[in-house]
Amino acid sequence: MKGRLAGKVGVVTGASKGIGAGVARTLACEGARVVVNYRSDREDAERVVAEIEIEGGNAFAVQADITKSEDVTSLFQKVAERFGSPDVLVNNAGMFEFRSLDEIDEEHFRRVFDLNVMGHYFVREKQRGA
Repeated sequence: MKGRLAGKVGVVTGASKGIGAGVARTLACEGARVVVNYRSDREDAERVVAEIEIEGGNAFAVQADITKSEDVTSLFQKVAERFGSPDVLVNNAGMFEFRSLDEIDEEHFRRVFDLNVMGHYFVREKQRGA
């Protein structure tokens, strides 16, 4: 596949659906080999991979919960084994769940903070070492 990203490796977190899936498809259309990261929705991640491959791209899905440092280490090990060092990182995984202040408890706060802040920190730090 030819394009502006031919020969490059792209990693997209939270890529099993929505914006992340769209970004993964776009990177592939531009020629990148793409890693479709997902936390729990393997079926949708594999569907994104299949869509990329049908269009002539090269992709694979990797399960990793980015709120866990060891999962992120494993993610980048798998990327290196299959494609080499990543050139493009789209740290897309995140969540938003509207609640009034009265409804926010420690569990909710930690879940949102761990994904939206710590997860992005872990991915960036591990990507630097990849």
